[in-house]
Formats: sequence, C-alpha cells, structure tokens
Amino acid sequence: AQEVHKKMSLRASVTSALFLDNVRVPDANRLPGVKGLKGPLGCLTQARYGITWGPIGAAIACFSETTEYAKNRMLFQRPLAATQAVQLKLADMARRITLAQLLSLQLGRLKDAGTMQPTQVSLAKWNNCRMAIDIARECRDILGGAGITTEHSPIRHALNLESVITYEGTETVHQLVVGREITGINAF
Repeated sequence: AQEVHKKMSLRASVTSALFLDNVRVPDANRLPGVKGLKGPLGCLTQARYGITWGPIGAAIACFSETTEYAKNRMLFQRPLAATQAVQLKLADMARRITLAQLLSLQLGRLKDAGTMQPTQVSLAKWNNCRMAIDIARECRDILGGAGITTEHSPIRHALNLESVITYEGTETVHQLVVGREITGINAF
C-alpha cells in the first residue's frame, strides 16, 4: 500500500493506494454463496447507508457554530443574525438538514424491515453529501474572512466532505444509479 501524502482532506487518518495484481483467492476464502460482485457490493450498500448519517453531523456542526457566530457577531450595532440574508440562509440550512435526517431515518426503517434498496441508498448518499457540502460552504461564507481560518470548523468540514462525496461511490455514480432506476437504461 502506497501512503498518500500532502492531503487537504481526512487528515486525521492514513490514506493509501492499494494494488492487488495477479491475486488469486482460494475457494476456502471466498464469500459463501456469492457469485461475482454481488457480495462485495452488498457490503458497500450497507456502508453507504451508514455514510448517509455522517454528513448530517458535519452539517449540524457547521450550522450550530455559524448560528452562534451570527447571533454574537456585531455589525453596525446589530447582530449579523438580525439581517434577512443570514436568517434566510440559516432557515434554509435547517430545512435541508431536517430533510436529510428524515431521509436517513426512513432509510433505516426500510433497512430494519429488510426492504431497503441500493438505489434508495444512492439517493440518500447523494442528497446528504451534497446538502452537507453546500451548507459547509454557505457557513464559511457567513463567517466572512474568519471562515477560512482553523478557528472555525466549516472549512475543515467542507474539505473533509470533498472526500465523503467521493468515497463509497462518487456523486456522479450515485446520480447514474438513480438515473438508471428512473429510465431503466444503464448509462455507465
């Protein structure tokens, strides 16, 4: 495994490139009753379900910190939160976070019932990652010049979400999975 250096995202963990050339897996070590990629991809579906929750936490952290900042940051003898633009942005963030929570909650209910479908997981991962990265960027903007400093978390979350939106299937892959479900045509 080649370790990846000079990362700007997921800096708290080691990232490596893993190469498996000419690997043969003995029959005794194969997944029982699984043919092709169905078994490994089934594991990905379960992992992707878990990933639908992570971006919600990042979005909430950004939202909470930015809301407190806006309520305490004084501009022209008024808190930043007293402006219509900031209140509209914060209200929209609360709406998008709540929708993502409800989506993942319903997906969990389907998972518990054994009826969760991979396309539903793709939709939730795509939606929740996009929601969180957009909120992190919007929070960074509300924080103004301070938004690019390590004093505040939105820029860190935005950088980490750039990885989350990519791993376990890129946003484009999940869009194509949903597109295939809608049209019945595999475009990838």
